[in-house]
Amino acid sequence: MLPRRDGRRAYAHAMIRAWRYATDDKARTDVEPADLAGAVNEERALVWIDAESVTDDERDLLHAQLSMPTSVVEAFTNPYERTKLLRYGKCFHVAVHDCEMRDNVLESREIDVVIGPGWLLTVRHPTEGARPVDLGLVAHRFEVQRDEHGTTDEGLLLWALFDTVIDRYFDVTDSIDDCLDYVEGIVFDDPSETGIPREAFALRRSLQDFRRAAAPMREVLNAIDRREVPYVEDEAIVHFRDLYDRMLRIIDLIESQRDLLTGLLEAQLAIVSNRTNDVMKRMTSWGAILLGATLIAGIYGMNFRHMPELGWALGYPFALGSMLLLTIVLYTWFKKKDWL
Repeated sequence: MLPRRDGRRAYAHAMIRAWRYATDDKARTDVEPADLAGAVNEERALVWIDAESVTDDERDLLHAQLSMPTSVVEAFTNPYERTKLLRYGKCFHVAVHDCEMRDNVLESREIDVVIGPGWLLTVRHPTEGARPVDLGLVAHRFEVQRDEHGTTDEGLLLWALFDTVIDRYFDVTDSIDDCLDYVEGIVFDDPSETGIPREAFALRRSLQDFRRAAAPMREVLNAIDRREVPYVEDEAIVHFRDLYDRMLRIIDLIESQRDLLTGLLEAQLAIVSNRTNDVMKRMTSWGAILLGATLIAGIYGMNFRHMPELGWALGYPFALGSMLLLTIVLYTWFKKKDWL
């Protein structure tokens, strides 16, 4: 950090953006990160701050401008938090996980949301190559509700963010359905597949990660519906109840997809077991067929001097004929029982 001529420190804040929504102005205005403290007015405006890959300088800037407790700063700089809602004095922290399917593998990224009097901070922890949450869509949904209700409630902005994240959850469930169709095709349509498909294990891992990321959101929405966050007013509570219902649908879809995948894995094991049984039946059938001819050959191959038919002129063709006849009878019988 470098000292400025006016005595303040100059922060590197290229990754911080802020917008101010005033109650008496329909248009939003950009706010410089170093001027956040002066832009916040709980009664007359809402300030939305978005940060991505926060550096130490940016963290110090946000800490100073928004007067957040140190514990909140530590919470939103840790990208490995479980989805939850916690209170730190006047601030509330929510760790939300944005999910996306890429190459049939689930990618999860944490979005930390901090709500304070007159402001809302989003800190995104992106991963390489990921498609980030569309902040333009979040802003549009918030502005539509803002114009309809005539308020700059922090809860409406929080709803717009959660609504966009949950929409992406539905996209994930659609992608998982496609993966399930693919695994089903391998299980039932590919006769060369003799083991559990590798794609099934990858999909099961993705479903587990998805449930771990999405399911706790239900408790967060329930807590907001119980009015545990005072910054969420009545106009926004109605929308959060709708989000809660949609979140229940997501969880139901996850559970049904897990059940379907489990059924596919059991079906694959059953198919492999049936194929093994078929192989064993064929081996047993051919073994029994060859055993009859081997038995006759073994009996007449014994080195005893006094055996019937040893001096018989037709003994050799009779032995061969008996072998052939027994082989034909056994083959016909096993074929009739569909063992061959």
